[in-house]
Amino acid sequence: MYHKVTIIGNLGQDPEMRYTPSGTAVTNFSVATTERISKEATPECPDGWKESYNGRNWELTTWWRVAAWRQLAETCNQFLTKGSQVYVEGVVNGTAENGVRNPRVWTGSDGVPRASFELTARLVKFLGGRGGTVGVTGEEGPEEPPPGFVEENEIPF
Repeated sequence: MYHKVTIIGNLGQDPEMRYTPSGTAVTNFSVATTERISKEATPECPDGWKESYNGRNWELTTWWRVAAWRQLAETCNQFLTKGSQVYVEGVVNGTAENGVRNPRVWTGSDGVPRASFELTARLVKFLGGRGGTVGVTGEEGPEEPPPGFVEENEIPF
């Protein structure tokens, strides 16, 4: 099943670029997105949420592992750094159960369960700072589609 998503968030670490055996560039980076709700609207902390630094909101952070390919990989590696704010459009990778993509789940060094979604970038826009757009077309992407990938023209709606 094809799941296109759009996220805006900040890089959690510097990007890491490598090359496949055939010489194709791929850059991986993590992006944190944070959802906030006002304590006034929701006085009790929802499960899994935490108090914001300023104490006014409840926050839930989701981590995304992003893979950019070819020219997009090289450009992201050159211009992005830890803390950079980005807009990413892409396709969610991973296993699916009942049509829903599952995150990768692990336990952090602090013993807290964590999860992240994996995304193949199709478009990356640098926000703030130098700004600019790094765009790609449908030709950009992995050498082989991610598992479960369905072409847009195969979607029945």
